Amino acid sequence: MLDSSSSEDTGGESDLEPQRKPDASSSAEKRETGPPGSQQLRSATPGSLAGKSTKVNSATDEEQEKRKRESIQKEEEERKIKLQIYVFVLRCIAYPFNAKQPTDMSRRQQKVNKQQLQAVKERFLAFLNGETQIVADEAFCNAVRSYYEGFLKSERISRMVQSGGCSANDFREVFKKNIERRVRSLPEIDGLSKETVLSSWIAKYDAIYRGDEDLWRQPQRAHLSAVSELILSKEQLYEMFQQILNIRKFEHQLLYNACQLDSMDEQAAQIRRELDGRLQLAEKIAKERKYPKFVSADMEALYVEELRSSVNLLMANLESLPVSKGGPDFKQKLKRSTIVIMEVQGLKSVAPDRMVYCTMEVEGEEKLQTDQVEASRPQWGTQGDFTTTHPLPSVKVKLFLESTRVLALDDKELGKVILNPTTNGPKHTEFHRMIVPKNSQDTELKIKLAVRMDKPPNMKHSGYLYAMGQRVWKRWKKRYFVLVQVSQYTFAMCSYREKKAEPQELMQLEGYTVDCCEPRPGLQGGRVFFNVLKEGDLVMFACDDEQERVLWVQAMYRATGQSYKPILHPKNKTPNCRGGNQKLTSPISLDPSQRQAVEKLISASPCQFDHAALFTILQKHTLQHRMNDSFSCLGWFSPGQVFVLDEYCARYGVRGCHRHLSYLKELMDYSENNALVDPMLLHYSYAFCASHVHGNRPDGIGTVTMEEKVQFEAIRSRLIALLENQITHFRYCFPFGRPDGALKATLSLQERVLMKDITTPVPPEDMKKLVQRCLEQAAQINYSQLIEYAKIKVEHQVPSEKRLEDMMRLGELCIEVLQQNEEHHSEAFSCWPELMAEHAEKFLSLYRADMEAALQVQSIDSWNSFPLFQLFNNFLRTDPHLCNGMFHKHLQDLYIPLVVRYIDLMELAIAQSIHRSFQKETWQPVNNGSATSEDLFWKLNTLQMFVMDLHWPEPEFAKHLEQRLKLMASDMMEACVKRRVNLHKLQQRQSWCCTEGTEFNFDRKAEMRLTDSGNSTTPKLMF
Repeated sequence: MLDSSSSEDTGGESDLEPQRKPDASSSAEKRETGPPGSQQLRSATPGSLAGKSTKVNSATDEEQEKRKRESIQKEEEERKIKLQIYVFVLRCIAYPFNAKQPTDMSRRQQKVNKQQLQAVKERFLAFLNGETQIVADEAFCNAVRSYYEGFLKSERISRMVQSGGCSANDFREVFKKNIERRVRSLPEIDGLSKETVLSSWIAKYDAIYRGDEDLWRQPQRAHLSAVSELILSKEQLYEMFQQILNIRKFEHQLLYNACQLDSMDEQAAQIRRELDGRLQLAEKIAKERKYPKFVSADMEALYVEELRSSVNLLMANLESLPVSKGGPDFKQKLKRSTIVIMEVQGLKSVAPDRMVYCTMEVEGEEKLQTDQVEASRPQWGTQGDFTTTHPLPSVKVKLFLESTRVLALDDKELGKVILNPTTNGPKHTEFHRMIVPKNSQDTELKIKLAVRMDKPPNMKHSGYLYAMGQRVWKRWKKRYFVLVQVSQYTFAMCSYREKKAEPQELMQLEGYTVDCCEPRPGLQGGRVFFNVLKEGDLVMFACDDEQERVLWVQAMYRATGQSYKPILHPKNKTPNCRGGNQKLTSPISLDPSQRQAVEKLISASPCQFDHAALFTILQKHTLQHRMNDSFSCLGWFSPGQVFVLDEYCARYGVRGCHRHLSYLKELMDYSENNALVDPMLLHYSYAFCASHVHGNRPDGIGTVTMEEKVQFEAIRSRLIALLENQITHFRYCFPFGRPDGALKATLSLQERVLMKDITTPVPPEDMKKLVQRCLEQAAQINYSQLIEYAKIKVEHQVPSEKRLEDMMRLGELCIEVLQQNEEHHSEAFSCWPELMAEHAEKFLSLYRADMEAALQVQSIDSWNSFPLFQLFNNFLRTDPHLCNGMFHKHLQDLYIPLVVRYIDLMELAIAQSIHRSFQKETWQPVNNGSATSEDLFWKLNTLQMFVMDLHWPEPEFAKHLEQRLKLMASDMMEACVKRRVNLHKLQQRQSWCCTEGTEFNFDRKAEMRLTDSGNSTTPKLMF
């Protein structure tokens, strides 16, 4: 534990100074370099080369050995610091008087790790493949498929899981938010409410998530990290901080015994000594004027007042702790005195068949009686319980013979015994000789019994002592003394007489100092001596046993609160004289050096340490332990950790600003390393530090050191950059809006950090410009990440069809990104809706460049790009901020010529198709017309449906398209009717004049040739 060979702290970075590893490359360069001409010298003298090489190697080995020793020594120093911190933590846990474990903290959820994420993916995939027994409708399956594709397979969720900030509750909330939107869009069903549908879907989700076995099933004995969110016992807190500070079990046991953590009296005395030391330190600072450097010289006097008031507050907290029910009258309410009567021996004067019994009483209490037994076997085992206020009560036990005479009024007393038990008396049964009446034959009558007295909490020690003083106990006489604790700071030495509840004489120990001393000549009685001294008032005490003196000195040392440690007699073998219940032998054997190291750790005065630096180390390791446990803490400490840190700060005077500044540094370190940290934590700590530095603390103006101000300004600059980066990367720092409300809290914190002081708000335009700049950068980042995710390469060698297909897939992803921004992040930016619209326009403008490049390489006769327009138009026309925006208008301008050209060509194609159909018309009835008319109506209807599916957003052009289709239909139908009439007339002429057949055939062939010579660029119908 206390030597370098036993140190286990081989991992982690140093708390005091980063370790420097030997640089092999620099050593090699040193070996290779040399003065000019050295190469020729080495070539000429090979022997000298070997000699110099040997010297260089030996020097390098010595340097490495030196660095190794320095590293070991440094690790050992860090190990000692951790042990010293652990001593202070042990005392905070053993006897807290300032803080309690909070019960109002939010319960943190269990983390989801990589293995669990993979298992969840497999379970949802199995459901989608129909490999589970869960029955679901098509709507639920579609919702699960969207959740699986968009959320579970997202790379952002993988990053979130890797950062340790994702819980099963986050998975569930994202699914719930997704299905709420879907269920709201479903039509109403009679007898089935949407709330019922939501509950059913959530239950099915839970069944899929759990699978065949519960992922979060805990072992039979829950690990400490699994119960860290609960209120922990002292033993659990000890175990937790052993893990935090890397303390081994036997080291903890040694320190536990040496610090006497099981003795509440010793811990209270330790606190009184610490507070007295802090008051002395404050007086020394004021006297020597050794102040820290403050932002204002006027704060020096205020600093001393702060030190004094903090100690006075701790004293008041300690004084408020209950001691016992004993009052200022020093009465001792003994909760229970127990008398156990076992048997009587030596009863010979009574016939064996006669009945005997015993009575027992304590002075002033009710008399109790045992059962009656035959005199041949006087055995009972009866127990009687009494309460008394007498430190030296009188206990009477009598033996009676039952009288058989009719006129007898009382039973005959055979013997009695009178005892004066004490709390330090024997607890086992003993034989006591009974006092018998005169002329009794039972001269050897004995009774076996035990008398046990419980010690009240405020009786710290008691026993018989010889005493003599100048003001009290003026005669050297043996008396019964009781050390009474009236309050946390008031103790009294009281002497009592038998059967008296009030002390005969008393002396308050405030201001006295106890120590062992040599025997005083001329005093008869007592073998070992000790005294208490106060400004010339000396009281001498003596007892007959060395161990009894040790116990009295230990108890009075705790009561006086003196900083001087009494020196016991050399015969005493106890390693520490401050423990009343200390075991003299330890189960772990220590050599003298280890014992000395333990004594040094526990006897070190807390006032000699820089607790600000020690607390920084403690908080750093505590946060590291918390971030690595099984809970998604987001930087929040557990209730037990908060309790210990609060108690440490209050007890050892760690300034609140320093605590929060170091906390902010650690949290920002984790945030910069892509760990999820709740911005509310950053906000709380920053607000505290800002109010302190700016002098607007709720409890009044306090002292501000230059170090605190410099650290605050550095943290402020660092925090501004960190928050700006998080806002810029909001999709990746807060994926799918998780943690809930984190992005909104980040924006609020950014506005708070931009304030130059605590009262002057940030101009709205400044905050708006910052958010605008972040969102512009976010658009570029999001699009580049989307291109990388889609694995799309914009190259000229890529075929035009592939490029259009890639643009279609990329467009779907872009729309998905914008929908996710609206669903999960728009609420956070609700104060600047126009900025979110600009962000979306910027994002789409980046897509527009790639889209135009892909459309330019398409064939002029290709109409495959219309689905791309429909995809974006259907999304944009429903968005109030993006409808008819820059991208939307550009999209319309891009597709207007295509739509017009397409309709023109379709009109010509329909006309030519109708013309050919009339040439082949058989005039057989089809539905309500002929084959040609039905084909015409179907083509016109299809063209009309195509135009309607475009949902053209600009009203004038949409009206133009509608009007043109109407005119086209009217012209087509009119031409169809005319053509039908003309053909009918032509057929009539053929039947009238058969001699004109040759001329008719010629006209028909000419007409067919004219039809075939039409436009060869007629588009394929999109039917």
